[in-house]
Amino acid sequence: MSPHPPSEDRWQKALEEKSRELKRCQEEHNLRSCLSCEKILGCSIRNAYVNAVYESMNKGRGGGFEF
Repeated sequence: MSPHPPSEDRWQKALEEKSRELKRCQEEHNLRSCLSCEKILGCSIRNAYVNAVYESMNKGRGGGFEF
């Protein structure tokens, strides 16, 4: 049995998909990091990945980043 309810699996699956998309883009542009890319500030792929990370952390409950 999974330690998380099935509804939480969707957050992890979304994160994994966005991570694969980001890595594909980096490979296509021969980059090891988005920080080297001139399109970093307006990049929809990177923004979607960052949003997926945030959503996986809070499981869709909203709120802000707290460090």
